Parts: sequence; C-alpha cells; structure tokens
Amino acid sequence: MQGKPQYLETLHSAYGQYFEVDAMLYEQKTPQWHLSIFENRQMGRVMALNGVIQTTERDEFVYHEMLTHVPILAHGHARKVLIIGGGDGGMLREVVKHRQLTDITMVEIDGAVVEMCREYLPHHSAGAFDDPRVRLVIADGLAFVRECQQQFDVIISDCTDPCGPGEVLFSSEFYQNCKRCLTANGIFVAQNGVPFMQLDEVQNTVRRISSYVQDCWFYQAAVPTYVGGCMVFAWATDDQNARQLPLAVLQKRFQRAAISTRYYTPAVHQASFALPAYVEQAVASAMTVTR
Repeated sequence: MQGKPQYLETLHSAYGQYFEVDAMLYEQKTPQWHLSIFENRQMGRVMALNGVIQTTERDEFVYHEMLTHVPILAHGHARKVLIIGGGDGGMLREVVKHRQLTDITMVEIDGAVVEMCREYLPHHSAGAFDDPRVRLVIADGLAFVRECQQQFDVIISDCTDPCGPGEVLFSSEFYQNCKRCLTANGIFVAQNGVPFMQLDEVQNTVRRISSYVQDCWFYQAAVPTYVGGCMVFAWATDDQNARQLPLAVLQKRFQRAAISTRYYTPAVHQASFALPAYVEQAVASAMTVTR
C-alpha cells in the first residue's frame, strides 16, 4: 500500500526534515518559485516556498510572539511600528495586541501573498488586517525604507532566508536605511536563521549592521519546524540598556499591556539574550573584523 506524499525540506545540504501531505490546499509553480500550502496532521496547515518551510499553524506563535513582544516591551514607550514582510499576517496579529500603538505600517512585496494567506491561513492574521491603525503598503522593503521619511519606534524585519528576493533584507544598505528610520531609542529586530546550521549568516549580519548602532546582539527562541536548534533574532539599537532590563520592569510592562501569549513571558524575554558560547564567539569574531 502506497503511503501519503511527502514534502521534503531542502534548506540544508545533507540534512533536513519531511512532512506528510494529508491534503494539498494550494500550489503554484513559476520559473522563480514553487509555493505550497498543505495540511499535516501534526502541524496543521503548512506553507513552504522553494523547498523551505515558511510557517506552520501549530508553532508559528513562538516565532511571531518573540519577534514582536521582545522589542515592543523592551522599548516601553513604542507608538509607531514598521513590519517589513510578514505577508501571512502572524506578526501583525501580535503587534495589534499592543493597544498603545497609534501607527502600524506593514510593507509586503506581493499583495497576492496577503490575500492567499488570509484565505488559506486565516488563523495567522485573525482579523489583524482590519485594525484601523494598520496601513498595508505593497512595495519592496528595501525601496520603502530607502525612500521613507517617517521614523518608527520598532522595526521588525520578518524576512525569508537571505537568498532570492529576501537577500536584500540582509544587506548593509537595508540596515543603514532602517537605522535612519528609527527614533532615537528605536529598536530593530529581524529573523536571523538557526546558528548551528547558519552561523555565517549571524556573522554577516554583525558585519553589516554593527557600525550603525551602539548595541548589536541576538536573542533566541526554539521554533520546532525551523530545524537544527534554536533560531536567533538580530537586535540593533542605540539604547544600550534596552536588552538588560530588570525582570520586575518587564513584568510590569507585560501586565500593563494586558496581552495574551503562549510562549512569551517576561522571564523568557530576559533569558533569551543569553547565547551559547559558540554563538557569542562568532559574534565577537565578526565584531573584531568590523571594527
């Protein structure tokens, strides 16, 4: 008896994972990309692009909560937030939970992605696109920050891996323009891969962004479908105290925000900035080369 079809992830050479495809919900192939959305009984609905898992219904909350609540609560007084990417709406869902925000701008390169995810991954956005504070801009992320005259308290880069269309969102020019678009104590964060498998990406980020800010570091979270160990997120700001806040301060801000989370806690927030020795050493090595 023939088994169910399998989706094989091909992000890393000689190592990977597979998902059983219980039902293929959407598939589109072009010369540049191959997008799939399918059902899997363990992870719910799964979206994959060019052989790389992008998001799953079951564990997306880890990624989206940590990229959102860590910088917003570390800032403490954020009013304006910019999201680059994030077409599935998961990041937006978490951002709109913060009632004190007055202006939320989301820049997505492909409007069709937003519509497709609203149809096939509705739990990701959970109505967030209808929030009156949200301004959705269909544009290239680099072009947007290059031309932008606004400033934001928090910028979140919800980017794919640094290849293909997502590669420019890891460039020095992108980081420099994001820094220009930050307020004085603004915070920039971005997904930066799984360092056990992609340590060079961590070092490249340090080399490309550290000269623009006073504090360049990383924090981490365990996202099961991003295989190979914990994922890290880039952290860049001129506020050198923002990542060293006392637990009591984070607890007070979290209680005041009155948001519901499944992964994020103030204690997890504080602990997430503690990195394994091999990652610390890689960051220090890249800093030395940069400076």
